[in-house]
Amino acid sequence: MKILIMGLPGSGKTYLAQRLQPLLSAAWFNADKVREMANDWDFSPEGRTRQSLRMKSLADYESDNDRIVICDFICPTSETRKMFDPDIVIWLDTIKEGRFEDTNKLFEEPVKVDFRITEWNDKNHINIAAEINKDV
Repeated sequence: MKILIMGLPGSGKTYLAQRLQPLLSAAWFNADKVREMANDWDFSPEGRTRQSLRMKSLADYESDNDRIVICDFICPTSETRKMFDPDIVIWLDTIKEGRFEDTNKLFEEPVKVDFRITEWNDKNHINIAAEINKDV
Protein backbone atom coordinates (compact mmCIF):
# COMPACT_ATOMS: atom_id res chain seq x y z
CA MET A 1 0.00 0.00 0.00
CA LYS A 2 1.44 3.36 -1.10
CA ILE A 3 0.54 6.39 0.99
CA LEU A 4 1.26 9.86 -0.32
CA ILE A 5 1.47 12.67 2.22
CA MET A 6 1.40 15.81 0.10
CA GLY A 7 1.15 19.56 0.55
CA LEU A 8 3.02 22.82 0.27
CA PRO A 9 6.47 23.24 1.84
CA GLY A 10 6.04 23.86 5.54
CA SER A 11 2.57 22.29 5.76
CA GLY A 12 3.70 19.47 8.07
CA LYS A 13 4.23 16.52 5.73
CA THR A 14 7.36 15.24 7.44
CA TYR A 15 5.91 15.92 10.89
CA LEU A 16 2.90 13.73 10.08
CA ALA A 17 4.95 11.01 8.37
CA GLN A 18 7.26 10.78 11.38
CA ARG A 19 4.30 10.14 13.69
CA LEU A 20 2.32 7.92 11.32
CA GLN A 21 5.18 5.61 10.32
CA PRO A 22 5.51 3.68 13.60
CA LEU A 23 1.74 3.31 13.95
CA LEU A 24 1.60 1.59 10.55
CA SER A 25 4.97 -0.21 10.75
CA ALA A 26 5.58 1.37 7.36
CA ALA A 27 8.62 2.11 5.28
CA TRP A 28 9.05 5.86 4.89
CA PHE A 29 10.69 7.97 2.21
CA ASN A 30 11.13 11.70 2.68
CA ALA A 31 11.53 13.75 -0.50
CA ASP A 32 14.42 15.87 0.78
CA LYS A 33 16.39 12.81 1.83
CA VAL A 34 15.70 11.11 -1.50
CA ARG A 35 16.78 14.23 -3.42
CA GLU A 36 19.91 14.39 -1.29
CA MET A 37 20.76 10.74 -2.05
CA ALA A 38 20.23 11.40 -5.76
CA ASN A 39 22.07 14.75 -5.54
CA ASP A 40 19.23 16.19 -7.61
CA TRP A 41 17.97 19.60 -6.50
CA ASP A 42 16.32 20.46 -9.83
CA PHE A 43 12.84 21.90 -9.22
CA SER A 44 12.02 22.53 -12.88
CA PRO A 45 8.98 20.67 -14.27
CA GLU A 46 11.37 17.98 -15.55
CA GLY A 47 13.07 17.73 -12.16
CA ARG A 48 9.73 17.41 -10.40
CA THR A 49 8.70 14.65 -12.81
CA ARG A 50 11.98 12.86 -12.17
CA GLN A 51 11.45 13.15 -8.41
CA SER A 52 7.91 11.79 -8.64
CA LEU A 53 9.15 8.80 -10.64
CA ARG A 54 12.04 8.31 -8.20
CA MET A 55 9.64 8.30 -5.25
CA LYS A 56 7.31 5.93 -7.15
CA SER A 57 10.15 3.50 -7.79
CA LEU A 58 11.06 3.36 -4.10
CA ALA A 59 7.41 3.08 -3.04
CA ASP A 60 6.63 0.39 -5.63
CA TYR A 61 9.51 -1.75 -4.38
CA GLU A 62 8.18 -1.66 -0.81
CA SER A 63 4.58 -2.11 -1.89
CA ASP A 64 5.48 -5.02 -4.18
CA ASN A 65 7.06 -6.68 -1.13
CA ASP A 66 3.82 -6.36 0.84
CA ARG A 67 4.90 -3.42 2.96
CA ILE A 68 3.00 -0.26 3.68
CA VAL A 69 5.06 2.70 2.49
CA ILE A 70 4.70 6.38 3.23
CA CYS A 71 6.17 8.99 0.89
CA ASP A 72 6.07 12.60 1.97
CA PHE A 73 6.65 15.09 -0.79
CA ILE A 74 5.04 18.14 -2.32
CA CYS A 75 3.79 16.28 -5.42
CA PRO A 76 2.45 19.63 -6.66
CA THR A 77 0.51 18.78 -9.82
CA SER A 78 -2.19 16.34 -10.84
CA GLU A 79 0.34 14.94 -13.33
CA THR A 80 2.97 14.17 -10.68
CA ARG A 81 0.31 12.61 -8.44
CA LYS A 82 -0.95 10.48 -11.31
CA MET A 83 2.62 9.34 -12.04
CA PHE A 84 3.21 8.41 -8.41
CA ASP A 85 -0.10 6.50 -8.35
CA PRO A 86 -0.81 6.35 -4.60
CA ASP A 87 -3.34 4.08 -2.95
CA ILE A 88 -4.03 6.68 -0.27
CA VAL A 89 -3.61 10.46 -0.47
CA ILE A 90 -3.26 12.58 2.65
CA TRP A 91 -3.34 16.30 1.87
CA LEU A 92 -1.84 18.68 4.38
CA ASP A 93 -3.99 21.71 3.62
CA THR A 94 -2.68 23.61 6.64
CA ILE A 95 -1.18 26.64 4.88
CA LYS A 96 -2.19 28.67 1.84
CA GLU A 97 1.33 29.61 0.70
CA GLY A 98 4.67 27.92 1.15
CA ARG A 99 8.06 29.56 1.31
CA PHE A 100 8.85 29.04 -2.40
CA GLU A 101 6.98 31.24 -4.84
CA ASP A 102 7.60 28.94 -7.82
CA THR A 103 6.00 26.04 -5.92
CA ASN A 104 3.05 28.19 -4.85
CA LYS A 105 2.36 29.08 -8.50
CA LEU A 106 2.72 25.48 -9.66
CA PHE A 107 0.74 23.80 -6.87
CA GLU A 108 -2.65 22.37 -7.87
CA GLU A 109 -5.08 21.44 -5.13
CA PRO A 110 -5.87 17.73 -5.39
CA VAL A 111 -9.32 16.73 -6.56
CA LYS A 112 -9.48 13.38 -4.75
CA VAL A 113 -8.00 12.82 -1.31
CA ASP A 114 -8.59 10.19 1.32
CA PHE A 115 -7.66 12.43 4.25
CA ARG A 116 -7.49 16.22 4.32
CA ILE A 117 -5.88 17.87 7.31
CA THR A 118 -6.72 21.55 7.69
CA GLU A 119 -5.41 22.04 11.21
CA TRP A 120 -3.12 20.22 13.57
CA ASN A 121 -4.18 18.38 16.67
CA ASP A 122 -2.63 15.65 18.79
CA LYS A 123 -4.74 12.92 17.22
CA ASN A 124 -4.46 13.42 13.44
CA HIS A 125 -1.87 10.66 13.05
CA ILE A 126 -3.69 8.32 15.45
CA ASN A 127 -7.04 8.75 13.68
CA ILE A 128 -5.53 8.29 10.22
CA ALA A 129 -3.58 5.19 11.30
CA ALA A 130 -6.74 3.67 12.78
CA GLU A 131 -8.64 4.21 9.52
CA ILE A 132 -5.82 2.79 7.38
CA ASN A 133 -5.34 -0.21 9.67
CA LYS A 134 -9.04 -1.11 9.23
CA ASP A 135 -8.29 -1.84 5.57
CA VAL A 136 -5.00 -3.71 6.04
